[in-house]
Amino acid sequence: MARLAAAFGSSHSVMLAAELQDWLQGFRQSDLRMKYYDREGKPRSYADVLAAAPADMDKRVAEDAITARYHEVQEAMKHMRSEIASAKLDALVIVGDDQHELFQDQHMPSIGIYYGESIRNAARANAKRFSWPEDWYNRAQMRRYEEDADADYPCHKTLALWLIEGLVEREFDVAAVAGLADGQNEGHAYSFVHRWYLKGDGARMLPVVPIFLNTYNPPNPPLPRRCVKLGRALKELIESYPDDLRVGLLASGGLSHFVVEEELDHAVIAALEKKDLDFLAGLDPRRLKAGSSEIRNWIVVAGASTHLDLKWMSYTPSYRTPAGTGIGLGFASWG
Repeated sequence: MARLAAAFGSSHSVMLAAELQDWLQGFRQSDLRMKYYDREGKPRSYADVLAAAPADMDKRVAEDAITARYHEVQEAMKHMRSEIASAKLDALVIVGDDQHELFQDQHMPSIGIYYGESIRNAARANAKRFSWPEDWYNRAQMRRYEEDADADYPCHKTLALWLIEGLVEREFDVAAVAGLADGQNEGHAYSFVHRWYLKGDGARMLPVVPIFLNTYNPPNPPLPRRCVKLGRALKELIESYPDDLRVGLLASGGLSHFVVEEELDHAVIAALEKKDLDFLAGLDPRRLKAGSSEIRNWIVVAGASTHLDLKWMSYTPSYRTPAGTGIGLGFASWG
């Protein structure tokens, strides 16, 4: 029988593909156009966010403070790569969100699972170009694609089908995705994991199972309590899979953004440490807007991983403007 042997969580923000100079200067321009929400899920402007920023925000976005956080995050990604490698997995299930990459508003499933033999990431020359006003932002986004040629990453088709069929039996409505259309490639939640953690010197071409969770787009993001139930069901199904496999589960995305909310992030981290699924299930969906919605992916992993302990956590509240905008960059390993 298979075993859920390890679990992980990792931010996948464009900040992680950006350079130090982008952290120091670039986001001060790009953040003027981002979408922001208050704690009740109501839209607010950058000016509103700036007016409510803590009085000491200038210190938090001083050059030395941002530089220190940048290097802290680089070390965290290196450590995450080693954590995944040391788990000696046979398959990795990735829970991420699709941001109009494979799915559009005409058809936006709440939950989907990909069951193709492989999944493609495009070469930069073949990828859809980004058209943000800032060139540095476009360059950072393009680093999620392959440098030279398209890459077809292996998937674990039989495990994916097992999860689809088992979730349907448990009354989850699952969109089953058999492959990619021409011109499509895996979304950023998955290409980030491949390019930063599963590819390169010494890395294995670990088969993956991409799970899509609609965290961002109304009207059908799953409630936090549904995410807990999904995680529990995934654990049951993985551990009933008949082959002898070591399976890992990874949450891709989060934590709070595009305004850093340390209070929310620390509360989520404390619940992960204590295995407090009731707290996670009770999170107000109005707090989980914009990038903070990706906390749902972590809730799924937490629901599956109660038999494991949170053994390593790196959290960097990555402020990048005087308004306190930025991302709570988080990396975690359960074992």
